[in-house]
Amino acid sequence: MLSYSRLARSTWTLTRHRIPPFGVAAVTHEYPFYLAGQWEKSSRPLTVTNPYDDSVVATTWLADESNVEWATVAAVEAAPAMRQLPAYRRAEILIKASAVLTRRRDEIGQALAGEAGKPIRDALTEVDRAAMTFHVACEEARRLGGEVLPLDLAAHGRGRFGILRRVPLGPVAGISPFNFPLNLSAHKIAPAVAAGNTMVLKPASKTPLSALFLAAALDEAGLPKGALSVLPMSRELGDRLVTDARFKLLTFTGSSPIGWAMKARAGKKKVLLELGGNAGVIIDANANLPYAAQRVVTGGFAYAGQSCISVQRVFVHDDVYDAVAKLLVERVSKLVVGDPLDPATDIGPMIDAGEVDRIEQWVNEAVAQGARVLIGGSRINRSTFAPTILENVPERSKVCAQEVFAPVIGLYRFNDFNEAMAAINRSDFGLQAGVFTNDLQHMLAAYDSIEAGGIIINDVPTWRVDHMPYGGVKDSGTGREGPRYTIEEMTEPRLLVINQAMA
Repeated sequence: MLSYSRLARSTWTLTRHRIPPFGVAAVTHEYPFYLAGQWEKSSRPLTVTNPYDDSVVATTWLADESNVEWATVAAVEAAPAMRQLPAYRRAEILIKASAVLTRRRDEIGQALAGEAGKPIRDALTEVDRAAMTFHVACEEARRLGGEVLPLDLAAHGRGRFGILRRVPLGPVAGISPFNFPLNLSAHKIAPAVAAGNTMVLKPASKTPLSALFLAAALDEAGLPKGALSVLPMSRELGDRLVTDARFKLLTFTGSSPIGWAMKARAGKKKVLLELGGNAGVIIDANANLPYAAQRVVTGGFAYAGQSCISVQRVFVHDDVYDAVAKLLVERVSKLVVGDPLDPATDIGPMIDAGEVDRIEQWVNEAVAQGARVLIGGSRINRSTFAPTILENVPERSKVCAQEVFAPVIGLYRFNDFNEAMAAINRSDFGLQAGVFTNDLQHMLAAYDSIEAGGIIINDVPTWRVDHMPYGGVKDSGTGREGPRYTIEEMTEPRLLVINQAMA
């Protein structure tokens, strides 16, 4: 097996590079990948384009097999040093990286908006969230501890006590998605650093720049060499991260079929999956209707609906259904669709034209099955689909039963609150759900009965603060994100028992 330390002393076949300062990189449009503390290029350039107009945003490079092996060996050999890195140093690195993200907010936001087609206002918000994720991970690194256990609950435990603490698992493999490429990568990298683990991260090939900015921030903050590699790579090569036994945990965010297939191939390593959903919302008869309508529009159409907790199914009490439908159509008609780099834009493109083709087919299928279009219902151009509201959607339709991941929501009537909760639960997914009600009994019933990882009262399921536990049940995944909870996933408890009588 290759030795990282031996490789590091040898003559590497690629030309070494330093990533240019953010401002210079914005001019040169070239971003090497981050390989065990070095900035590298390969023989396979990867052109990153803006999905809105196909304009070139930047060039990076795809890692090859030798790069992935180098990164893996480096992660293994750097693991003992990261394990021994004291908490105050891990915290210092994380808070410095957070400060870098804040300082470079505008530059990172521009690149994120370009590569993801995300409206610039949303892109800047994502930079702020990533900075917060690192800040929270810093605090969690400072308070990662354990507990003292009395063991004299039985006679043979007399004179003994236990100490339980959490220790790092070791090298972590991460695979992040295109839709929140900065913050969801941060939710993997920051807890790994806080826990004292090393990581090799595969960012989405369509949006690799954001994760490279995170690597640059950590490099500037003084992360030990070898502790992190960020490598754009093919899906086939990325599969090696899934099956390689040298990684002790796999963390993946993406579609449900791909995630569960990865878990089946992952072997003995722990697996953390944050997968898809078709999030449901209940609007009760006593809800604040204007507020609920505005939040549903935000939750359903932000970033063109390309979020696993985007509002998809809206169950409205029959007494207020017509009023809610009217409010939703009015608000959707005022959304500005256009260039993501225009500050006035509310909705930009989908990630590629193939996704527009898919959702167009799904909407047409639903209409053929009896659904009615209240607004939208068709593509605007090659890359953009109109924000769409449907009603009378059959439950078997793809736009109801599957994850739509597009700017489309469906409205459904109900008369009984239990009926609405049962309809939400008639889904293979269970990530988050939203309930607008002023009835305390309905709030408690929703918390008790809705099968989801999180129930959000008087807001949409799309709402999230980055330190809260986040994850789902059923096909929506396993485990929880949020720095504290991810750190628990990335560590394991270790028990020490002391026999005082023999001391």
